[in-house]
Amino acid sequence: MHIAPYDNSNRPIVDIDDDTVPLNYFNIVKLTRGQSFDYRVPGYETCIVPATGTVDVAVEGVAFDGLGGRGTDVWDGEPEGAYIPSGAKVTITCTSDATETFVAGAKYDKVLDPFDVRRDQIDLVQYGSDDTKTHRKIKHILGQRQADRVGRLLVSELYTVGQGGWSGFPSHKHDTDRLPQETRHDETYNFRFRPNHGSGLQMLQREDGKPGDAYHIVDGSTICIDRGYHPCAVLPGYEMYYFTILGGLSQRPLVQYFQPSHADQIETIPGIKDMIAKFK
Repeated sequence: MHIAPYDNSNRPIVDIDDDTVPLNYFNIVKLTRGQSFDYRVPGYETCIVPATGTVDVAVEGVAFDGLGGRGTDVWDGEPEGAYIPSGAKVTITCTSDATETFVAGAKYDKVLDPFDVRRDQIDLVQYGSDDTKTHRKIKHILGQRQADRVGRLLVSELYTVGQGGWSGFPSHKHDTDRLPQETRHDETYNFRFRPNHGSGLQMLQREDGKPGDAYHIVDGSTICIDRGYHPCAVLPGYEMYYFTILGGLSQRPLVQYFQPSHADQIETIPGIKDMIAKFK
């Protein structure tokens, strides 16, 4: 499902028990200096990631001050985040001129401890190549380093490197729990482009060898993936970013099933096995 950019007025773009991705939650909170926003999401653990600007976060008596620090776009520095336990009451306060802050969530009932993730604690992965048009950089905010502190939520930022190219290739899916081949993980993306009048394409193919669907994605587009193979691409001359939320049905580690007709390219795209290993 494609959700076109709109002014969500700090209300969830993907709410709890969504029809398409019931395991995910997603909100974009926009504040100016001194403004605060309170939220609580029963049954969902969440992660606060400032896309731009700086915020103070208060959760159940614990404070994480000065979170974020990027300038006017997501290319201006490294991400930071704060993990929020399921159902906890949170206050986000803007301490810069303005902030656009992502709130990512996954369905999870157990209550864990809050913690912050600073820029020196993120997991970085770079794979692909300019020759194969698959060059990509991944910044895991809730990644492998936090594996024993999080329930089912994985949160990352993904960048296409260079001018134009493909992400999520070889095509893969993760819509069925059938270990060890695959896990069910609902996925939600929010896209940004540089320059911001750029755009791209999100493919969704339900069955190998059968025609699928395609969505024209622009700056601010949200895509919800419930099932199927789902590579995406950016137009030549532009760079693409997407904020990624993964919520597992039965476990946190993601097991991707690669489309049989393209699976041989796992052996030809540099670094892809390292990328696969990091979604845990």
